[in-house]
Amino acid sequence: MTIGGSGDGRPSKNQRRDAARKKATKIRVEQRKKDRRNRVFVRGGIAVVGIALLAMIALVLVNSIRPAGPGPANMASDGVLIAEGMTAVKTSSLQPDSKTVPSKPDATGTVADIRVYADYLCPFCSQFEKANSDQIVKWVDSGAATVEIHPVSILTHKSSGTQYSLRAANAAACVANYSPDDFYAFNAALFAKQPKEGTAGLDDAAIKALVKKAGVNDELSEINACIDDTTYKSWVVASTDRALSGPLPNTEIEAITGTPTVLVNGKQYVGALDDPKEFAAFVLQSAGETYSTSTPTPEPVPAG
Repeated sequence: MTIGGSGDGRPSKNQRRDAARKKATKIRVEQRKKDRRNRVFVRGGIAVVGIALLAMIALVLVNSIRPAGPGPANMASDGVLIAEGMTAVKTSSLQPDSKTVPSKPDATGTVADIRVYADYLCPFCSQFEKANSDQIVKWVDSGAATVEIHPVSILTHKSSGTQYSLRAANAAACVANYSPDDFYAFNAALFAKQPKEGTAGLDDAAIKALVKKAGVNDELSEINACIDDTTYKSWVVASTDRALSGPLPNTEIEAITGTPTVLVNGKQYVGALDDPKEFAAFVLQSAGETYSTSTPTPEPVPAG
């Protein structure tokens, strides 16, 4: 038997080289096809991620820049007017483009018109409320005065990013809308539990607990939802802007420059915030009637 001859059936060197070239060409073609498929998948994946990111951004923008809704009921003047018997004066809610409706002072001149612009994070507002709330309640309850509370949020940036000032003012608007006769008690409760500037302030759960403590029962679930949704956020911002830009109705004071801004019959109180006797004397002077520091029941002016 002959071994290694030309008839052994093995491919020649040239045949092996051609086969190697064909195999390499096939591998390159397959790799190019694979690369193209991968590029398509990557581009498709990027497109899907991009669309998802755009959708998320759009959702955030929609939620953060919601169209302004109607303002709260019973705050057509941007404040809650509380009259004899500590009963809130009822008004309809206003559309965002509607003008505010200023409250009309007593035409007889025998009822003191007290208005307070306050921020729930303002420590000076808390001083005034704690010192004067009891006597204001006596005056209003007896019919000797009215008090109108205007919540504003000029200290929103001073609560470690939680926007406490704005959230508290929104909660006050929620109470005014659903349970206006409990507004003054809730207003006092917010000041009694006032956090310090620069802190996170009360969270929404703590604010809702104060609503319940203020005596709200019938509309509690609606108010809680209103707080969670910051329903009147845009209204708080707009009403604060109106107070800062003016004009303030029924007064020669053009606009507020800080809080508290306290007006009695259109005149601004600039005395000690923590001295109830000084404030009572100012009420007497501004109202043009004689009031005692305990019960400001009008007395007739002696004949000259």
